[in-house]
Amino acid sequence: MEDRFEPGRPGSSDIAWCPGCGNFGIRNILKKTFSELGLEPNKTVIISGIGQAAKMPHYIKTNAFHSLHGRAIPIATGVKLSNPELTVIAEGGDGDIYSEGGNHLVHAIRRNPDITVLVHDNQIYGLTKGQASPTTYPGMRTPTQPWGVFEEPLNPISMAVALDASFVARTYMGHMEKSVEIIKKAIMHRGFSVVDILHPCVVFNRLNTYEWYKEHTYWMEGHDPYDRTKAFEKAIETEPVPLGIFHIHEKPTFEEQVSAYARDDTPLWKRAPNIDSIFKIIEKMR
Repeated sequence: MEDRFEPGRPGSSDIAWCPGCGNFGIRNILKKTFSELGLEPNKTVIISGIGQAAKMPHYIKTNAFHSLHGRAIPIATGVKLSNPELTVIAEGGDGDIYSEGGNHLVHAIRRNPDITVLVHDNQIYGLTKGQASPTTYPGMRTPTQPWGVFEEPLNPISMAVALDASFVARTYMGHMEKSVEIIKKAIMHRGFSVVDILHPCVVFNRLNTYEWYKEHTYWMEGHDPYDRTKAFEKAIETEPVPLGIFHIHEKPTFEEQVSAYARDDTPLWKRAPNIDSIFKIIEKMR
């Protein structure tokens, strides 16, 4: 494997994840995915929020922006709009994307920017020491739910299908080759792609372990992702948990419909500022 996606920043070789954390496997999956797609580090951008998963940009040599908690998706949308020539990935954990960033996920699905959202779903808050996340199963005891979680867990796949996201998939990081293929398809898909990546937290989640995922997940066979009704039927299955590509709906992207590109497809960052036009707009607003 090419090493161009190895850490390239001072001090970044010391990875601050617990031994055995599933994030190591996801990092290997991303390196392999980027290399097989032939992506160049200087033309690839990872935008992350806050959390253990959001540390990923520190450990892969690409362009990166470490944003506020839950804010990876709107920043990624802006980066792609400014320079559609880039491959843009928003990355975070189940708490970061589905809780703090849940509103941004919903409205990004509506807009359909051409970005890929990778969610490290370990069903717990790892960085802040084990609080329940939106996907934590009922009954699990945590520091903030000592009597056990009683809320119904969020089903991000059924939500994304219901909102007609243009590409919806789920994988488990323990299956490297299949995960690579799914993420490759998500990145190559033109439109908003969301991939829920199941993985264990070996310190704070003692339920959803490596063994648990082996016993409670299965790969869908013969599923047609272009049939939205069937996709939703699969999405609401919870035992065992289905893996694979659930839904694909090819439709116009956010960038294609923004008026700034209606007559000129030159990336915004390459355009010279037109001060006269700005003053004309201000005058019309008075």
